[in-house]
Amino acid sequence: MIARFVKLFFATLISASIGLSALSAMAADPVTAPPPAVAPAPAAVPAAQTDKAAKKTAKKSKKDKKAEKKSKKKSKKKAKVAQQPATPQPVAPQQ
Repeated sequence: MIARFVKLFFATLISASIGLSALSAMAADPVTAPPPAVAPAPAAVPAAQTDKAAKKTAKKSKKDKKAEKKSKKKSKKKAKVAQQPATPQPVAPQQ
């Protein structure tokens, strides 16, 4: 039983040391890649991408229009209810 624990201990110790050695090697190496001198100029944006962007904004505006329409409808209902005089509910006669 003790032999199993010893084997397990050594296996975990070895695997941990392998993992840590890779990390320590990466940490010890300085970055040797030079920074790019000049970034290349971005290519002209194709017309298809601008159309997609325009469609996306159009979709957003449709949603905004729908929300505005809904809020106007609700405000009209509230105004209509407010304009009507409050009619008292008829009380049932008591005997």
